[in-house]
Amino acid sequence: MLVQIVLFDGFDLLDAIAPYEVFSAADMLSGGKIKVELVTLQSCDQVISAPGDLPIAVKGAPDLGRADFLLVPGAAGSVEPEAEDSLLTIVAREAAGGLPGLAKQALSCEGCTLVTVCGGSLILGMGGALDGRHAVTHHMGMPAFAATGVIPVQARVVDDGDLISCGGVTSGLDVALHVVDRFVGPRIAHAVETLFEYERRGAVWRACGPEPVGLPEQHSLPEEQAPVLAGNDETPQSDHPLFGTWQMKVHSPIGVQDVKFVFAPAGDGITGQALRGENAPINLTDVTISGSRVMWSQKVEKPLKLNLRFDTQLNGDSLVGAAKAGMLPKSKVEGVRIP
Repeated sequence: MLVQIVLFDGFDLLDAIAPYEVFSAADMLSGGKIKVELVTLQSCDQVISAPGDLPIAVKGAPDLGRADFLLVPGAAGSVEPEAEDSLLTIVAREAAGGLPGLAKQALSCEGCTLVTVCGGSLILGMGGALDGRHAVTHHMGMPAFAATGVIPVQARVVDDGDLISCGGVTSGLDVALHVVDRFVGPRIAHAVETLFEYERRGAVWRACGPEPVGLPEQHSLPEEQAPVLAGNDETPQSDHPLFGTWQMKVHSPIGVQDVKFVFAPAGDGITGQALRGENAPINLTDVTISGSRVMWSQKVEKPLKLNLRFDTQLNGDSLVGAAKAGMLPKSKVEGVRIP
């Protein structure tokens, strides 16, 4: 069996190297039953890890004709959203790149299992590759994860058949040991644990067996709710300054996105649509006005899959504020009314 670990500039070193060591040890202890390679979609023979900008040699491109397992690590970077090497910038860049497409191909290949470590599943979820699948990511990304179409599970390791994920940087050890246990054998996994003087943490979550009773639901997270605002019980007049078309710029981690928003009265409420290029209009939800504050929600499919909550201030013919998805940093939003 062959594991290919797919690296990209800014990948978290431990996300990749911890599983690499587990698989290498399992290969030695099993007499050659599982091999591991470092590969990349980039056209280079070295990939720069984070933190520390450590160059790591790779053996070419992923090959789903040979690989039995494809492992995608997460990223590492500054938590400051404005930083050039910010974590969000790397995650967004890779989510809009080739990794989600490769993951979809892996999931469609019979006999191939996709493995994600930490933020690797967030990258693939934001790229639309894990719709309807049970998975976990780093705890800081779980609220945003729920907005991508994934069914988030709060567990150390989640086994969803041909998709196995883990949350947290050091959980790469646990997910790799689980893969060895499931596909090579528990005695080899135990031998690796003994060699490493490390024991796996937590039960592996699977979508099987009886449902627990007497406890709140654990495998899903509610979408972020819009705040309830005082003074929000009056229906806006039909000539309210919000109504009309707005040309907006959303300063996302992968560049400025130009979007038109159209707001109109509808009975006792407000309707809204987002228009971007030749794409089909997207209906806005939870459009709320409280004084000069205007909020709404929007499900975004491209360039990343997210559920955004907008919070803006209306000032004459300008609308300025921020958009946010879960615990991801805010993106600046600004725009003007157009005829």
